[in-house]
Amino acid sequence: MNVALSGCAIMTDGPEQTYSRQAEQPQTLPSAVLSQHELHLSPATMERLLHRSITYHLGAGDVISVSVYLHPDLSIPSPMTASTGLAGAIVTNDGNIQLPLLGLVHVAGMTTAQLKAHLTQLYAQYVIDPKVTVQLQVAHSIRYYLLGEFTKPGLVYSDRPLDLLEAMALGGSMNLADADLRGAYVVQDGRKLPVNFQKLILAGDLQQNIPLKTGDAIVIPSVSTMRAYVFGAVDKPGPVPFVNGRLSLLQALSDAGMNTASLTNARLSDIRIIRSEGATGQFYVVNARRILEGKATPFYLKSGDIIFVPQTTISSWNQAIQLLLPSLQAINQLLNPFVSIKFLSQ
Repeated sequence: MNVALSGCAIMTDGPEQTYSRQAEQPQTLPSAVLSQHELHLSPATMERLLHRSITYHLGAGDVISVSVYLHPDLSIPSPMTASTGLAGAIVTNDGNIQLPLLGLVHVAGMTTAQLKAHLTQLYAQYVIDPKVTVQLQVAHSIRYYLLGEFTKPGLVYSDRPLDLLEAMALGGSMNLADADLRGAYVVQDGRKLPVNFQKLILAGDLQQNIPLKTGDAIVIPSVSTMRAYVFGAVDKPGPVPFVNGRLSLLQALSDAGMNTASLTNARLSDIRIIRSEGATGQFYVVNARRILEGKATPFYLKSGDIIFVPQTTISSWNQAIQLLLPSLQAINQLLNPFVSIKFLSQ
């Protein structure tokens, strides 16, 4: 027997051994992705949303000086009191300042240029061709809201307008290990801006370092709040949570109420997935049936992914989007900015 085993060992040193080793190696399964393409928000849209000039508007707590040329008695602070450290007129919580001769003047929401024009008009009732100068001495109304994975989250103030990185620095350091940068966003004027925080924080892309307006909110959500959204031919459409930062397509379908074991009449072979970040959206067509049958590798989702399971055959992405629109409108506030801007802002 020993001889036979020895002989067998000698024989397998030839081509048969090579073939045997190749056969033992696990075969790599193909991808389940049938097609993929990208769309981008236009440069004009990005410029309009992110890089517009931010003009400062006066608000409660600001201190301004008003000078009327050749009329020191109408100036705030007056030349006699300026040396005592009195900076000027303070904007009240009601948005007013007190000025000589004019009394209360509402200034909240104005720029200094607008206030100058307004005061010139008012003083023209008492002074011939008044030369009015308005300057912002102290800015106390600039505030930003830092929410989520900051070591010092909350309301922060600044004495000047800031850009995104400067404002984030006021929140201390960021808990990157627990932060969902893909889901992070800035809220300005009630809408999310398409800022790519992964490029900004991890790659240092300063194109994402946008100027902020007072009242803007910077939100860095936790990985514990990561969600994907499943719609279409499922029993429980809506958000599906990630578990320890991971979620596969089949897990999401199961959590959404699709009995994948019975192969329902949904089009598992034509599932549509929208993935977005910043100004870019990626569009996938995935054959989940092949994953289910063990003929393709699993497809892992990312935070904010939108999954659409068609009930019947669909001919194009345009048709898929039209079918998705009612569901997307219902969760518009939860979506990544790209989807809202691209499909829901009309």
